[in-house]
Amino acid sequence: MVVGHGIIKFRLHDCHALKGKRRIVRSIISNLRNNFNASVAEVASNDLHQRAEIGFALVGNNRALINSKIDKLINFTDDLGIAEIIDTEMEIINL
Repeated sequence: MVVGHGIIKFRLHDCHALKGKRRIVRSIISNLRNNFNASVAEVASNDLHQRAEIGFALVGNNRALINSKIDKLINFTDDLGIAEIIDTEMEIINL
């Protein structure tokens, strides 16, 4: 079994309230869940208006496939254009 997980850190430029941030984060999370069948959640920076950190996890049986899906997930998130990606981290573990 292969597990791939990571964190995507965002900067939200036009966000001046947590309500606006929640709308953007919810949109990103739902798009990733629907398009990649991944576990996705906001994992940090919950009280900061212009920062968001979203964690994700994928499970499969092929390391190359998980790596490819993670790359596509990050590219898809960037192509959404909802928020600026400032950093990404990922790790793939063979169990």
